[in-house]
Amino acid sequence: MKDGTAGSTLSRILEAIKPEAVYFTEQNGQRGAVLIVDLPDPSKIAALAEPWFLTFEADVEFRVVMSPEDLQRAGLDELGKKWS
Repeated sequence: MKDGTAGSTLSRILEAIKPEAVYFTEQNGQRGAVLIVDLPDPSKIAALAEPWFLTFEADVEFRVVMSPEDLQRAGLDELGKKWS
């Protein structure tokens, strides 16, 4: 941040990751961001995380989410029967 390159570095990372949405915020008293990405292949997690680790020494957390359509395809009725 202090060397004046944060903006251009952020732009480079976001251009490489191509998130669907980005929100900058505070998280636990620290600078933070929430990125929404479509990640059909879990092997791409490293490509999402490493730029933040290597450039900003950032902590990175992932949350897996489903759309309503994904949830409908999840087979909850069958899972409920199997595990009840």
